[in-house]
Amino acid sequence: MTLLHQELTSSILKCAYKVHSALGPGLLESAYEECLHYELDKAGLLVIKQKPMPLVYEEKKLDLSYRIDLFVEGKVVIEVKSVDALNPIHLAQ
Repeated sequence: MTLLHQELTSSILKCAYKVHSALGPGLLESAYEECLHYELDKAGLLVIKQKPMPLVYEEKKLDLSYRIDLFVEGKVVIEVKSVDALNPIHLAQ
């Protein structure tokens, strides 16, 4: 079985592990987001920070100020979390 975008996700995970190893736990999400953006950019990946994402309801686009933390290569959405454990609300995001 070949995973879709396996090489891209592998690069992203390497960057994320590098950031987490360097910073450790306990910082604000914004710190991890900035450092991860830096590492992804340094790896030569196209990254958009805080990309607006409209909500579509019954064929109507609503601008509710939803934002994707990091959008990599137009393919992968990264939602940065800095929590002890993931809760159901995090999975919905």
